[in-house]
This record gives sequence, structure tokens and C-alpha cells, in this order.
Amino acid sequence: MAGVGLVTSMATNRLWAKGIAAAGDADSVVLNAKVYTVEPGAKPVEAFAVKAGRFIATGSSDDIRALVGKNTRTFDAQQMTVVPGFIDCHNHAVGEQLLYDVIVGNPYGVEFVTIASIIEKLRAKAKETPPGYWVEGYFFDDTKVKDKRQLNVHDLDKVSSEHPVAVNHRGYHTAYYNSKALELAGITRDTPNPPGGTFDHDESGALNGRVTDRARAVFSKVGKRPTYTPTEQIRRSRDAMAYISKQFVSYGLTSVHHEHFNGPDAFRALETIRAEGELLHRVYFAITGRMLDEFIDSGVRTGLGDEWLRIGGTFEHAADGSFSERTMAMSVPYQGMNGYRGNVTETQESLDAWVARIHRAGIQVNCHANGDVAIDMVLTALERAQRQYPIVDSRPQITHCTLINDSLLDRIKVIGAVPAVFSTYAYYNSDKFHFYGQDLMSRCMAFRSFIDKGIIAAAGSDFPPGPFAPLMGIQGMVTRTGWNGETWGPEQRVTVAEAIKINTLNGAYASHEEHIKGSITPGKLADYVVLSDDPHTVTADRIKDIKVVQTVTEGNVVHQS
Repeated sequence: MAGVGLVTSMATNRLWAKGIAAAGDADSVVLNAKVYTVEPGAKPVEAFAVKAGRFIATGSSDDIRALVGKNTRTFDAQQMTVVPGFIDCHNHAVGEQLLYDVIVGNPYGVEFVTIASIIEKLRAKAKETPPGYWVEGYFFDDTKVKDKRQLNVHDLDKVSSEHPVAVNHRGYHTAYYNSKALELAGITRDTPNPPGGTFDHDESGALNGRVTDRARAVFSKVGKRPTYTPTEQIRRSRDAMAYISKQFVSYGLTSVHHEHFNGPDAFRALETIRAEGELLHRVYFAITGRMLDEFIDSGVRTGLGDEWLRIGGTFEHAADGSFSERTMAMSVPYQGMNGYRGNVTETQESLDAWVARIHRAGIQVNCHANGDVAIDMVLTALERAQRQYPIVDSRPQITHCTLINDSLLDRIKVIGAVPAVFSTYAYYNSDKFHFYGQDLMSRCMAFRSFIDKGIIAAAGSDFPPGPFAPLMGIQGMVTRTGWNGETWGPEQRVTVAEAIKINTLNGAYASHEEHIKGSITPGKLADYVVLSDDPHTVTADRIKDIKVVQTVTEGNVVHQS
């Protein structure tokens, strides 16, 4: 798992590229472009050549023309911008939801909806659903509602009294239920909150339908849900994965770290669409549940696979709640919430045991920790595991790693952890930042602090919780200004060049693959994106609007606008 032989691998790549370039014509070349290679210390170039799926040369257009033969594909970029393919280091890739479920919000961008529209969509679903079966909506965002109030149990009672009804927040840590669902689960106003979750109440003390984090578990045990034959499920999973792959490359993503709730089905679907030529992006696959147990028992370690489909670390192991849904575990109370400090969803003892088991097995640890309390717990577990079972350069991932302080930064640096930080939140979720205030937001999604400390942080959209558009993420990182014009935590701004590196080379580092991808470097995989404008020179509030003209993986155009 350690990054052994990195220098040797880089040197081997360069020697290979020189040998290939000398051996004959390029398969394809890009000329007359503004190419930001993201190669450390390198200046932009005009052109590059590709052969056998890898970059073989970069330089001026005149230099690269020397590699053009009769069968070489030539692309005149007409001064458009080219950057390495973007890498998303935390994405749940929920293609099945997008294709088959009731979508009550906009998965891809900022859009306000009405509560009436949610009720209408769910009523339509209820009409075609047998009584007793769940009716559910997805991609709800509580701060993107035109009614300017919270969804509640009374709204969802209007959908049906014969079906349990749930509206799932896109952040995946809260959901809203109707009275039927609460009744089936046996939840009353007097039901105590379980560890790591809450059953919320209105001002009169009655249940308001909102349920957070671990308190939601009881609902999985009641009501009926559709079942599918093995053949039907394989087809659904396969079609969903092909669909999400097309969506990813349309936004310029060439590598995505997949974290699926249904691991075996998802892995099978990925293998299927790869065999059928419909896997358009590279996958670093997180493992959990039975797959994780079997891999540990059989000695499989992180890194097994190839450049298209590789076994990654674990599915995010949650230590606390959500930033966007205001349940992350903080050392200070939330404003106006009666001393509430969020949900710790794991004890230190159980977290220590889990981390030690994974770390010792040679599998990359990946823990979800938003608040400073949870990040402290994860670092404590990592430090204890490393002392007990020393491993060089294991690069454990702290997913989100949202609210930091100086002490946490020092410990992250020492342990060599890689924060996979929300990429699109600074733009998309700016309407939630007032819940925290400027002081806390100056320490949230702290890309500037990570860079200044020498910590290699990567970008993680966490889709569905956040849109996965890399250019939206880059704009937010550079401006810290959201869709509503509000600027929060300007101390954490980074430059355009730094933001692109976070979304490319740093993403490759997170999976121990910086020697084969993440920059436009001879010998590396030919994954790149052609952009209609230059993020470095357009006004910063237009970066998100730049068009992805082409997405290329392994030298093949997989998206063309």
C-alpha cells in the first residue's frame, strides 16, 4: 500500500515515453492549446502527443508536429485550455437513484423547489405503489425550498396515509417521515433519542418528522420495498452505472473514487460495463460489509486491480454527522439549538478497534469526520493503530475533514492523512453557512490551511450531498463566494492553479497513483479535459460556466460537447 518505488516509477514512465516517441508516429496530438500540465515546476506548453494511451511528449506545436504521421489524429485546440482529467475522491455514484427513483431536488446544481411540488411527485408515486410499500423522494435540500420553511410530517401526511413516506435529504444524514412511517417504526413523542441520532420535535413537543443519523436505522426494518429478480437487479445496476459514467465524463471527471452502499452489485456492474466498453472513467472502488470482510480474510490489500478498476480503501466509516444538515460533532454548540453539539456516531473504543483492524490488513483507512470532535477521534484511532502496526506511507483518508484547528493540522501532517474535502460546498451550500458563522467558517473546508501546512488535500464532492461538477468546485475554492453572493471564510481561498492541482494531481496522490496520472507528463495516462475558456483568466465568478469541450481518457474522446 505504501508509495514504494515512486521515483523509480516516474523515471520508468519518462524512459518509456522517450522510447515510444522515438519509435514512431503518435496516435494523436493536441496543438495550438494552452496546456496546464500541473507538473510541479513546469510552465504551460502549447501541445502534446499521445501514443498507446499515454502522453509521450509535451512542448511547442512545432515540436509536437514532428511526431505527426499519416495515421495520427490531430486536434487544433484553437487556443482553448487543456488540463489533466479531474479526479473526485469521494462520490457515491448513485446512478440507480437518478434513473429509477423520485427526484425532488436538482442533483446537479442550485434550484429551488416548492413543498407542493414534492407532495405532488410523491402522490404520483403513491398512486402506482401498493399500500404498505415505501414511497420515497431523493435529493431534497432543506435550504433550497421556495416556501422558506422546513418540510414536516404534516406535509408528508398529505401524500398518503396508507404508505410509509420518506423524503431523504441529499446529505444522507437526515430524512423526513410521515405519520404512517413513524407509526410502523413505533416512534412516539416520548421515544428517547438513540446514541448518535435524534427524533426531532416541534415547539409543542410533537414529532415533526425529521430524524437524524443513527436514529433512522429503525425505519429500515418496517414497511415493504420492491424486490427484483437477480436478472432484473443486474440489469438495473448495469444501466445505472453506464448512465453515471456518462454523467461524470460530461463534467470532465476521468477518475472517481466510488463509495457504494450496495458494494457487490456495484462492482459487478462496473465489471460488466467495462467489458461492454461503457466504462468511460477510472474507478477507485471503496469496499465495505461482506466484501471488506472477505478481502481481509483472503489477504487482499488496497491497490489490487488495474488502471481502470482498482480496489481502494474502505467505504467511509462515519464518526459523526453532517455539515450541511447541521449534525456534525463540534466542540462548540450550534447557534440557537439549545446547546446541541452534533452527533458522535461511534465510540472511541469501537473506532480504535475498527481502524486497527483495517490498517493492520493493509487496506487504506477511510473515515468520515466533519466536526473537530470527530476529526480528533479519527486521528487518535489512526495514531494508535500506527504505533501498534507501523506502515510507511499508508495515506489514510479523512473524508470531509471539515472543521479544523491548528492542533488537528499538526496531527494530520504527522500521520500523513489525506483530507478529502468538500469541493462544491463553498458555492452550492453557502446558504447554510450562517448556521455556523464567520469564525467557524474560517476553519471549514480549509484548503488554504492544508496547503500552508504542507498537507496534500484532495477534492471530494460527496455526491449526492454536493454536486460533482469540478469547475463549480474550483470556483468555490478560489472565491469562497456562493451562489447567493455571500462570501464565507475568505481566509481559505486558493489560487486557480492550486485548485486545479487539488482536483487532479492531489486526487491521484490520494490513491497512490500520482506516478501514473494527475498531470500531463510523458509516460502518464493520457487523461485530459479541453475547456472552452481558461480558468486562470476568466473572471472568477464565471469559472463554473466554462464548458467542457472534450473529455479524454487513455487518449480516447469519451465526451464531446
